[in-house]
Amino acid sequence: MVEMKINASELKGEGKIVDKLSDFLKEKTGGDVSTEGKTVIVKGEGEALSKKYIRITVKKFLHKQELTETFKVIGDNEALKIKERKYAEDD
Repeated sequence: MVEMKINASELKGEGKIVDKLSDFLKEKTGGDVSTEGKTVIVKGEGEALSKKYIRITVKKFLHKQELTETFKVIGDNEALKIKERKYAEDD
C-alpha cells in the first residue's frame, strides 16, 4: 500500500478548492483519497499512485482551475507541496 500526502496549505481559491483537488485525484487515480485539513492523502497500489503520476495529476488540476500562473508543485522526500510562485518585482 502506497501513501502519498499533498500539502495544499498555501492553496487559495474559491470555495472548497481542497475538496475539488481530492475529488479530481480520486477520479484520476482510482485510489482511496481523504483530506485532513489542508492535506490530501492518497492511498492505494499500482502505477497510478507513483509520485511522478500524482505530481502530474496535481499540475493538471491546477491548470484546469487556471491556477498555474500562481502555484507550482514541489516534491519533498515524503510528500508533494503546492507552493505559491514568487515573482521578481520590476522597479
